[in-house]
Amino acid sequence: MSVLRGCVIGTGYFSQFHFDAWKRMEGVELVACCDTDADKAEAVAREYDIPATFTSYQDMLADCRPDFVDIVTRPDTHVPIIRDAAATGTAIICQKPLAPDMEQVQAIARTVADSGVRFMVHENFRFQPWYREIRQLLDTGTIGDRLHTISFRNRAGDGWGDDAYLARQPYFQTMEKFLIFEAGIHTIDTFRYLAGEIDRVWCTSRRLNPVIAGEDTALGVFQFADGGTGLYDANRYNESTAENPRYTFGELLVEGSGGSIRLYDDGRLTVQPLGKQERDHVYDAPKHGFAGDCVLTTQQHFIHGLATDSPFETDIVRYLRSIAVQEAMYRSARSGAWEVPE
Repeated sequence: MSVLRGCVIGTGYFSQFHFDAWKRMEGVELVACCDTDADKAEAVAREYDIPATFTSYQDMLADCRPDFVDIVTRPDTHVPIIRDAAATGTAIICQKPLAPDMEQVQAIARTVADSGVRFMVHENFRFQPWYREIRQLLDTGTIGDRLHTISFRNRAGDGWGDDAYLARQPYFQTMEKFLIFEAGIHTIDTFRYLAGEIDRVWCTSRRLNPVIAGEDTALGVFQFADGGTGLYDANRYNESTAENPRYTFGELLVEGSGGSIRLYDDGRLTVQPLGKQERDHVYDAPKHGFAGDCVLTTQQHFIHGLATDSPFETDIVRYLRSIAVQEAMYRSARSGAWEVPE
């Protein structure tokens, strides 16, 4: 496979996982990185052996002419960056959330469609190893041929106190849409990956920490097209008992016509066929990187898609459905009624 040359825009907190994954991948060469803070860009370049740094992504795209660009910036910056990158014909992988509102998301979708560039959302939760394994178990009928319920419970514990989020991503405090927008979208996409399309949702949300602008707790109920039901129970205020609450980010229970699958917060998977005892299911769950090394797997999927001209699981067309569910959750939280994703 020929080497694909890439550039990264953004060197903030989460970019460390992107850079680490790119450095470990075959068939990829990072030729430059960019940040408006020159010192941060230069520090990252030294750490990951990147030959060039820029404070202007436009200059970087013009000078380097990469095969792809990785966008790891705040969602309110994505529309112009994607527009400018697409104008150069550069393939794009972009972190979520895609944009602050549906109007801007639709603008991104139009840009991608009009330019014809390859575009993938860096939605990495579905690439966590436990979810890939659960999907295989479902596909092989391990717990039957009909899904009954899928339930996810998360307590992040990083959102209490006056200094909530300041150590990693301080702008979280000022986001008017927060938990569902920033974290709940992961679960929406994962539920779609595991259980299929979502026909309607009900949601209630509130703010527990008064120092932040947006919601930090939510309960959501999903009805799937195939008849199953999903439950999302999350808040970022209260704490879990997990040794590392950012490894699996919670616990999952999947129930079907033939039994149950459980994901524990340490990454352990178990299967319990109806009428039998729960048993461990052995699989590989890496500890390196972020959440089972899912950033590496996500980026490998992107590069494979570029190299083989194969579809991305989270291309813009498919991902619009996840964002539509997210917006339906917000409408439901306001109306108190079931809402249909539009």
